[in-house]
Amino acid sequence: MAKKKTGYNWKFSKIGGVTRVNIESGADIAHLGELDQKLWTVLSCPVKGLELDETTLAMMDTDHDGKIRVNEVVEHAQWLCSVLKNPDVLLRQSGELSLAEINEASEAGAKILQSARQILKNLGIEGDRISIANTSDSLAIFAKTRFNGDGVITEASTDDEALKAAIKACIDTIGSTPDRSGEAGINADQIEAFYTALNDYAAWNQAAQEPGVLAFGGDTDAALSAVKALQTKVADFFMRCKLAAFDASSASSLDMSAARIEAISAEDLTACGDQIAACPLARVNAEGLLPIDGTGINPAWQGVFGQLRSLVFAKEFGKKKTIGEADWNALVAKFAAYEAWKAAKKGDSVEALGLETVQALVKADAKAALLELVAQDQALEAEAAEIQSVDKLLHLSRDFYALLKNFVTLSDFYCPDALADFQAGTLYIDQRSCDLCLKVSDMGKHNAMAHLSGMYLLYCDCHSKVKNQTMTIVAVMTNGDVNDLMVGKNAIFYDRDGLDWDATVVKIVENPISIRQAFWSPYRKMARFVEDQVNKFAASRDEKVTADATGKIGDAGTKLTTEAEAADINLKNSQAQAFDIAKFAGIFAAIGMAVGMIGSALVACAKGFMGLTWWQMPLVILGLMLLISGPSMIMAWLKLRKRSVSPLLNANGWAVNAQTIVNIRFGATLTKIAQFPKVAAKDPFAEKGIPAWRKILYLLIVLGGIFAALYFTGKLDCIGLPYPKPAAEAVEEVVVEETPAAEEAPVAEEAPAAEEAAETPAAE
Repeated sequence: MAKKKTGYNWKFSKIGGVTRVNIESGADIAHLGELDQKLWTVLSCPVKGLELDETTLAMMDTDHDGKIRVNEVVEHAQWLCSVLKNPDVLLRQSGELSLAEINEASEAGAKILQSARQILKNLGIEGDRISIANTSDSLAIFAKTRFNGDGVITEASTDDEALKAAIKACIDTIGSTPDRSGEAGINADQIEAFYTALNDYAAWNQAAQEPGVLAFGGDTDAALSAVKALQTKVADFFMRCKLAAFDASSASSLDMSAARIEAISAEDLTACGDQIAACPLARVNAEGLLPIDGTGINPAWQGVFGQLRSLVFAKEFGKKKTIGEADWNALVAKFAAYEAWKAAKKGDSVEALGLETVQALVKADAKAALLELVAQDQALEAEAAEIQSVDKLLHLSRDFYALLKNFVTLSDFYCPDALADFQAGTLYIDQRSCDLCLKVSDMGKHNAMAHLSGMYLLYCDCHSKVKNQTMTIVAVMTNGDVNDLMVGKNAIFYDRDGLDWDATVVKIVENPISIRQAFWSPYRKMARFVEDQVNKFAASRDEKVTADATGKIGDAGTKLTTEAEAADINLKNSQAQAFDIAKFAGIFAAIGMAVGMIGSALVACAKGFMGLTWWQMPLVILGLMLLISGPSMIMAWLKLRKRSVSPLLNANGWAVNAQTIVNIRFGATLTKIAQFPKVAAKDPFAEKGIPAWRKILYLLIVLGGIFAALYFTGKLDCIGLPYPKPAAEAVEEVVVEETPAAEEAPVAEEAPAAEEAAETPAAE
């Protein structure tokens, strides 16, 4: 128990080897704001990638930064406790509430209660219970309502046919905004834009009635197009005429020449339109007169010229047959007012309605009426917002307590019958099921932090054919052996919804799984090393044999060498052979020395071992095994004590505030190994074993050898089985024992004389 200054008593318990606060009642939730932040297990978690409804998490993410933080959890805890009569209902984790459970004594609760009743009424539901299924479909809630508080009106918002027509015209020209009912509608901005466009387009069309704008009436636009099409060509014609007047001798080169016609005369002239059009518009003359009666015009330009003649020339110049440059410039100037009017066009977005419809809508002026409908709809905005509050209340009543168990305490992670919200599902691989699987949101962060977890990790790429999606997970292996685990191994991953995904191991982070596995690890590595070396040697020999055979087969088709060449080759081979023999003799000598040294060492070890008493031998064997496996076991024990899931969560964007230890006992529950019953039936394909009588015989031979070794080395004296010594050894022992101790002194005194006698011959 821990009591703060506020007087609230918190209860604590040991979870995962760490003391954590308990959240087990509505009162605990109501006082979350008083809990010291240092006691929270998690300080923030991401909105995405968890097994909680992202809609609920998005509702709690009030600052929209993609993270749920402590202050946001506290804020929503206080809000829930204010709108519910008894916050204990949150422990049910149900998405359904009775209207009687909503606290109408608070202002927020009263609004939610009123809105909940309105929702049930709109849906035509009788009763006093409301659920997420009722509030999640806003289209169904507002389908039968005229106004819904979103500021968007539809044709169903009014019974006036004229207003309906105006709404439809606005949607067809300006665009629409989806209404909460699901229908296309318009808002105030679109209404303003619509009537602005109507008035602009009507005023622009009215400006066309001013004098001089439509110089040629309804044909003004077509006449202008014809003038624009010929304007450059006419200007070119008058310039050619000016040059011809300046220098008469140049007229022939400026005009249509026979040489140019002759150059294309042999071709299909109908396909030479561009070349013909490049010639002058009409015959060049020094007077600078352009014929407008249709004669003498370049055939490539006669169509456009004829259109201009019928629309403009007949009206403007009467029966004149030719015009000068001044006449043409005056004609072009008459279109200036029309071009200016056309450039000032406004309201073209409603042009598709037609001028008459536009003028009728402007005259009716239903803008104020439409804006009034929008205002009536917006008046219900607060009520509609409370509908969202009801939806939020129902989502939090279902998911808030689950979040607390994974945020404040992580109790779901350490509960045998529950899964934490970061556990994505179960991976089945190598006759095991791994329950601690996390989605990998950032492979770079995982690569940097994965080894800090101290756990054996399998990174898998997963693909779902049903969803047509891919994702990456990391599965934590906490039990069993690792012999058959390798990159590229296929497995099956089941998500929390039970959907299966094809999984392939793409990366392995090796760490100890158990002390037993660490004990055998050095021997397995040694066996793997020997196996690799044998495989390499066998592969090299196989390659050599294959290369030799291939070379001989390739040489079979070559020509025989001459005798001189053969003699030379034999000589070289004999020299090489002599060299090779000497070389290999040295190699064999070195190998022999190495084998001899190894044999001597083994013999010395065997003699030393056999020199031990019988009870010392197993201790030596045990000591050797500990010497080999001890360091590996100690390192494994140290790492297994520190295994933690925090680095994996931090790599996914969590801010973990406390230890999340995965000890040996807890780890065994996260990875389950297949358990097989005893099978009585015989395997018809089993390997034939050694008969029982032969096993007994082998055992007797081994035991006999051990007994003989112990007996002949005199190690069985302690149990009354002494080894009888030879007679010579016995006589020597008797003589030594019967020699008087007093005679030893004279022998010692005579020793110098004997030494002198021995030295005399040497001196001589």
